[in-house]
Amino acid sequence: MDFIFMLTRDDRTIEDALAVLDDAVAVGLRHIGFKDIGATPETLRELTRRIREAGATSYMEVVSTSRAAALHSAAIAAEIGVDRLLGGTEVEATLQVLDGTRTDYFPFPGFPEGHPTKLGGSALEIAAHCTSYLGKGCRGVDLLAYRATAADPLELVRAARNALGQRGELIVAGSVNSFERIEALRAAGADAFTIGSAIFDGSLSPRAGTLRARLEAVVAACEGRAAA
Repeated sequence: MDFIFMLTRDDRTIEDALAVLDDAVAVGLRHIGFKDIGATPETLRELTRRIREAGATSYMEVVSTSRAAALHSAAIAAEIGVDRLLGGTEVEATLQVLDGTRTDYFPFPGFPEGHPTKLGGSALEIAAHCTSYLGKGCRGVDLLAYRATAADPLELVRAARNALGQRGELIVAGSVNSFERIEALRAAGADAFTIGSAIFDGSLSPRAGTLRARLEAVVAACEGRAAA
């Protein structure tokens, strides 16, 4: 299971993302991302360039709530060459924007709303969306499991995993803020998870005094080693 480190806090790209990226690269992280709000397109372009230069995979997650803003973010992702675009629900239109680019798409299954985003939808609805999105040409989904308002988070993860099978990748995003949740996601079949705020506020690993130590603790958890 992969750890995707998001250079974000409170669903926004942090102001010093370029500086923090150096710590992530030093730890050896190979999956690094940011949100579509909180930074200029120029900063996002430079982040993407430097992530690629480090040999890592780049991710941008859409948190914009309007159709126009979400598609504008998709166009930015295509233009700057992000490897993977996460989030959004305008699936067919987003795929059209990304057509012919290097960017793979992982939309939100279910019914996300608001900011910070909450997720509505049952396990059956999540599974149906996963199946539909794969059929449309998506690489996988970005599931806001721990933001669910009407279902058990792990039930949603298992439903998505079953629907995606071996063809689609399952990324879990939002409120992954404990090592117990990381282990639960591994057991439920997630391929990857994102963490941003819980790294920066220290809630995930409060005894770790530095950002680098917190990142290393999550890497250890992913590898089944003792975490701080």
